[in-house]
Amino acid sequence: MIGSGVFLLPASLAVYGGISLLGWIGSSIGAIALALLFSNLSKIIPNAVGGPYAYTHEGLGEFAGFIVAWGYWISIWCTNAAIAVTFVSYLTVFIPVLATNSLLSVCTGLGAVWLLTWVNSMGVKETGMVQLITTILKLTPLILISVVGLFYMDFSNYTPLNVSAGSDFAAITASATLTLFAFQGLESATVPSANIESPEKTIPRATMIGTVVTMLVYVLGSAAVMGMIPPAELQQSNAPYADAAAIIWGEGARKWVAFGALVSAFGALNGWILLQGQIPMAAAQDKMFPEIFRKVNKRGLPVTALVVSSALISALTMMRFSRGLTDTFTFMILLTTVCVLVAYLFSAAAYGMILLRRPEWKEHPGKLAIAAVAFGYSIWAVVGTTQDAVYWGFLAILVGIPFFVWMKRVRNE
Repeated sequence: MIGSGVFLLPASLAVYGGISLLGWIGSSIGAIALALLFSNLSKIIPNAVGGPYAYTHEGLGEFAGFIVAWGYWISIWCTNAAIAVTFVSYLTVFIPVLATNSLLSVCTGLGAVWLLTWVNSMGVKETGMVQLITTILKLTPLILISVVGLFYMDFSNYTPLNVSAGSDFAAITASATLTLFAFQGLESATVPSANIESPEKTIPRATMIGTVVTMLVYVLGSAAVMGMIPPAELQQSNAPYADAAAIIWGEGARKWVAFGALVSAFGALNGWILLQGQIPMAAAQDKMFPEIFRKVNKRGLPVTALVVSSALISALTMMRFSRGLTDTFTFMILLTTVCVLVAYLFSAAAYGMILLRRPEWKEHPGKLAIAAVAFGYSIWAVVGTTQDAVYWGFLAILVGIPFFVWMKRVRNE
């Protein structure tokens, strides 16, 4: 969940003022509902490889399952391309030539992608070790600024509470729309379930603890930074956490925070590359993706799926890098947003369907309420996205339908 975007969010939220913290609370409630949803699904179907895909396939059938697998897979490698771009963006702080040399930028970004593809082919344990180290390194500056920054806050920076031209409700809704995307990835522990010990216990624990910790880091960090820097200045900041660190520890702290953001992007890329192999492998096991995606190495890792996905990342990155880092990042996010939300919507519907098939659901109506809240939250998220995001996201999903028809024909032969 914690990638590189959190390092920029306070600046994006500054146009609404302190009222944006209520947006964080709204998106946090939705994230907790989704975390509960995936935690409960992992208990019901503990060995379902593929997370949202597997749950949708179980609850709603193969076509819905394919739509989720196809869309979620697209969202993963588009996300990875965006993270690779962000990684290079933060690296420019230390290697300025990357900002002006497109060829060097492409090579650096792709170098990170293929290095982590190799790491992920070595085994889930090795991937997990890289993830653990990068998580500790990226959380350190965020937590320090979140906690220490509380003592440097000037509460006058919160007045007026709403600095936007719109109503309070409009400001809360807009800020919630911005913040909800920071929680994407909360379902990731459910995807490699076959490689997890005691998945029925470990996955729900990881999902809930991870979501709650992330929520606290996000809300406290944003509150501290917004309290330290006046809204007008914060809106113009290209590195709000670095600016906050400079206030606390002096100008030398800027590069320290930039390094934290760099590690954060690298760690996020590592985790998402793990998932890019698991989703097509799970679909291939159900004969909805080509057989080649089922192939695993001696460590049980879907190397072919990893390599194909990284090749797609490489192609997409090379096509877009010439347009600049910011434009490339925006295009990637445009494609991935709706695809992820569709996976959330189908997962919530699948959970409701699975519950309704079980007579004992009447004894636990609260579980059905979780599905309803998660579904409603996901709909709200779609409403909050731009028309372009909906257009490109659904277009990417619809393109997969002929592919499903072809695979259906192959299965029936």
